[in-house]
Amino acid sequence: MGMSRRRWIAPLAIMGVAGLALAGCAEGGGSTGGGDASGDAGGTVRIAGGITGSEADALQKVFDDWGKDSGITVQYTGDKSFEANIVTKVTGGDAPDIAIVPQPGLLKTLVGTGDVKAAPKGVEDNVDANWSPDWKKYGTFDDTFYSAPMLANIKGYVWYSPAKFKEWGVEVPKTWDELLALTKTIQEKTGSAPWCAGFESGGASGWPGTDWVEDLVLRQSGPEVYDQWVANDVKFTDQPIADAFSAVGDILLNPSYVNAGFGDVKSINSTAFGDVAAKVADGSCPMTHQASFLTANFLTVKTAAGETPKVAPDGDVYAFVLPGYKEGAATIEVGGEFVAGFSDSEATQKVLEFMSSPEFADARVSEGGAISANLKADPNKASSEFLVDAMKLLQDPNTTVRFDASDLMPATVGSGSFWKGMVDWVDGKDQATVLSDIQAGYNN
Repeated sequence: MGMSRRRWIAPLAIMGVAGLALAGCAEGGGSTGGGDASGDAGGTVRIAGGITGSEADALQKVFDDWGKDSGITVQYTGDKSFEANIVTKVTGGDAPDIAIVPQPGLLKTLVGTGDVKAAPKGVEDNVDANWSPDWKKYGTFDDTFYSAPMLANIKGYVWYSPAKFKEWGVEVPKTWDELLALTKTIQEKTGSAPWCAGFESGGASGWPGTDWVEDLVLRQSGPEVYDQWVANDVKFTDQPIADAFSAVGDILLNPSYVNAGFGDVKSINSTAFGDVAAKVADGSCPMTHQASFLTANFLTVKTAAGETPKVAPDGDVYAFVLPGYKEGAATIEVGGEFVAGFSDSEATQKVLEFMSSPEFADARVSEGGAISANLKADPNKASSEFLVDAMKLLQDPNTTVRFDASDLMPATVGSGSFWKGMVDWVDGKDQATVLSDIQAGYNN
């Protein structure tokens, strides 16, 4: 899905760089895994994850190209309900050889089954050499390193049409108040909704809404409160989180402001999160809030002129980071996925080593629609000016970020009650009840 999910068991420290990404999924294997790959460098390795469509195709191509030299066949298939299915598969003896895990909470749960193998030395060496130390911590539990990062995305971009902004005589906002003023101006100039949004994502429906709330917690209350929220020291029912929901509601619950190109407020829940790309590209949706990985969706749509949209400051679409309450106060939320092995086979270990290398990062980034926080990967291989800049931002040691909060929360909340609560909230359930319902996920 590209939405990168991960949970952490303690408040986050400020991170220097960030990143992770997207992958497809495949069934089968068993906890010993490897099929006919055991004992030799060839064979077949099965990978499970949560990415489908063009992103899965791009990842499979990287493995196919690598397999020509390695002699290893990688079977990769997407499952939109990966988060809901993977623990059952593992505990039922049907683990894949490798899983690309989109949430730290889920990763911790999988490690707790006893079926995830400690990372091979080659993987650990790659991570030590090529990644920020923070990333190794995220794949480590009880002092054992299990899981390497893969690719990356930056949350909290606002995608828009530069040509439309020029036509309307408006500029990219520098503060939250300017964003609200821009929203009102576009609505008045066009007579229609300035925003579109989609929360539908199969078994993961609701997650795009959590990104909105997380961005607002950061911007309104700051990183310290954000960390306390992740640690459950600040509750969903506390005022800072209620304030963030209210701020998001000023846009997403306003029938004059959404849902451009799709319908009314409730159509947010029936609109697939990736479908917003086509509406931004053809000009029917002035703005949408989504991560850097939306560039992959633009590769599969057409503009009103029937062409693939150009992602550039003077192109068909571009993006700016959701502004803070004060100009220049930029704290960036990121997401990512981690690669966990369930097999000791030689072939599986070789695939794991490849996936933690700058060569893998360069190959996948070159296929388009993805970026990496691997410090030795080449950002100039990214498929657009936007992604080049985003990747440089991730690799910059001066960049301060916070990891996706819902990914850091226990799975019963982060990918459970929080996701469901966002759907209920859009459907009209009163906010106080929604916040209480989400908080109750800690008791499950």
